[in-house]
Amino acid sequence: MVARRFVVRQGPAAGGSGEGKEEEEHEVEYDTEHGIDVLRLQIFSLTSVPPDLQKIVVEADGSVVDGGTDLESLSERLRVVAIDEEAGEDAAAVAAVEAARAQEKSDEEFARMLQAEEEALLLQQYSVQNDGGEVFRQRVEPYMSQVLMYEDPVLQEAARKTVPIHELEEKALVSLAKEGNFHPSKDEENHAFLLQLLFWFKQSFRWVNAPPCDSCGCDCETSNVGMGNPLPSEIEFGALRVELYRCNQCSSITRFPRYNNPHKLLQTRRGRCGEWANCFTFYCRAFGYEARWILDFTDHVWTECFSNLYGRWMHLDPCEGVYDNPLLYEKGWNKKLDYVIAIWKDGVRDVTKRYTRKWHEVLSRRTITSEETISAVLSSITRKYRTGLSTGALSVIENRDKEESEELSKAYLQAETTLSLPGRLSGSVEWRKARSELGQADSLSCSSCPVRKCVDAHVSNIYDALSALLSHFCDKKVPKERTIEVFHTLKTLMLNLKDANFMTRRAILDQKTQQLFEEIFSFIERLFSAVSLKAELGTDGNQSVAVDGNPINSSLALPVALDAVDEILSNYKNNIFCTEGNQFPRGNRLSSGSVLASREQLPIGIATEAFDGIHSSKWEEPDGAKGCWLIYKMPDGQTCELESYDLMSANDAPERDPMDWVIEGSADGGSTWNVIDTQSSVMFGRRFFRKTFTVDKRCKSNAFRFRFLRVRESHSNPRFQIGSIDLYGKTA
Repeated sequence: MVARRFVVRQGPAAGGSGEGKEEEEHEVEYDTEHGIDVLRLQIFSLTSVPPDLQKIVVEADGSVVDGGTDLESLSERLRVVAIDEEAGEDAAAVAAVEAARAQEKSDEEFARMLQAEEEALLLQQYSVQNDGGEVFRQRVEPYMSQVLMYEDPVLQEAARKTVPIHELEEKALVSLAKEGNFHPSKDEENHAFLLQLLFWFKQSFRWVNAPPCDSCGCDCETSNVGMGNPLPSEIEFGALRVELYRCNQCSSITRFPRYNNPHKLLQTRRGRCGEWANCFTFYCRAFGYEARWILDFTDHVWTECFSNLYGRWMHLDPCEGVYDNPLLYEKGWNKKLDYVIAIWKDGVRDVTKRYTRKWHEVLSRRTITSEETISAVLSSITRKYRTGLSTGALSVIENRDKEESEELSKAYLQAETTLSLPGRLSGSVEWRKARSELGQADSLSCSSCPVRKCVDAHVSNIYDALSALLSHFCDKKVPKERTIEVFHTLKTLMLNLKDANFMTRRAILDQKTQQLFEEIFSFIERLFSAVSLKAELGTDGNQSVAVDGNPINSSLALPVALDAVDEILSNYKNNIFCTEGNQFPRGNRLSSGSVLASREQLPIGIATEAFDGIHSSKWEEPDGAKGCWLIYKMPDGQTCELESYDLMSANDAPERDPMDWVIEGSADGGSTWNVIDTQSSVMFGRRFFRKTFTVDKRCKSNAFRFRFLRVRESHSNPRFQIGSIDLYGKTA
């Protein structure tokens, strides 16, 4: 690790085309530990030349700086040249040439793929079994009895009773509201509810590596000692396999029946991927979704549901809590797929092509029977289970089948994704390693980011209301004990409202609460308005608080208000209050801007989570430990002088906390940047710890960029995370 100072000139190299362009010179303070990628980011912030278009040249000898350059011994005078400038070519011409090259490469790859596919089919005829497809049929058809159990209306009702439906409905609508959709269509609501059902199931079902000891009555470790004979009571619920485990403490034997009956799984709520997919697919059917149980012959199972919103079947894996990510297994887990079969009440279907971009390789492993025989067997089973359907129902299904056939015929021909997909996350490391499903990295899925809109005006309104109340207490010199009592009462009231049905929220104010709020009711009323609540006087003379307007506005705002009140109480108990410039909450918080980040964690951990005012949410950058960035743009072209900002540490993993960063402002929407604040060696003392930073270099800006240079532990940890970012300033 060496601290360096580079002088970087921006402009064409000697002999390059650049007449009429004024040469610029910039100074860069740089730590060689961060590597060349961070150096490129720093140069990008000064020159606006994107990192992937930079050619960095050493002026002393004309050598090019790249990943193999010794940055510690490098001469300090550098020159950065935009690659398209150096080439002296028109950008459109360059793009056209690159597009032509990409198309040529794509055509070549497509031709090679088709040739490999033909060769695989040719070889397949010499390796497949000639049994008329009977072995294949026996691998698939027995599962029809399992999926038909999902259709029992009595069992479906029992399943629905185990789900916190109103809670999931609220979360679904809140997830849409956070994207600015406060009036979703029915298809949007159903889609969002399905995802919340998936996330809830992931949290409520228990993965079993080895069951706890039945005799000890605690989570004692047990070790597998083989298989046992199923008891009649176990066979009754489809447990034809029973694993036996010996307790490492008391040596008693614990039975682990592998139940296949979905109704039984509603009671046990535990198992491995077989039980998880079985029970979750049943839940999907119980809530009216067209759902299929997916059998992967390489020993995994998951679910597909038909999304009316997308107009297609969508992959869902309850074990991983992942959705619409079909390449997870081949690209993330390194699975060598062969047969992936969808099984549901209306028949069976080969959907392998949805889950691969290496169909020619998959073909070489499909040696049970020929492709023609597979198609014939699946068609035979499907016809059998569609007998008796009305002409109208059959027409709908067959049209959907036709559309899916067209989709599958193209799916495996699409370019392979460049996304970094995770290895398997469910199960112990040893178990995943034995199955070769760790993937290349045991990390969560991630994606390049779209520009996201911050739906957070309610956060600023809540902070304004609470700030006014705190200022009133400070001006009136209200005793600390009295202030704490008020905020405790507010917290209790909001908890009662939060726990009520979101559509009909209401809480009665008792006499003591009414008296406590009486002198400050104008401030309390302002807070209620910020949370989309209103005070009402009943015919019986009792005052109550109820939802005002769209109930989802309250669903969005209540968690923010609760976290803010909790933080205020914590500050008062620790004698942190009414400090000039550092009081939380403060007025003039910026809101409703748009955010773009280097990367983000899907489905939680997206960039806007840092601005939603909720402590438990966060922006997480999967590869941001040694450098990442986030750009915040003001709404409607507004300008602002940033006066201060707050950063709050996230819920866990202190090694991911930011430590060094630079903030820049731009007056032209991000074309040029000026450094307005730098911080180094910052430490967050605990989780949910808020730090306030004052900006000394004020300038009117309509965009701000955070360049986080490193986290607390950047060597052993690849990730960055931040719990919240609050920007404060006056708009012009």
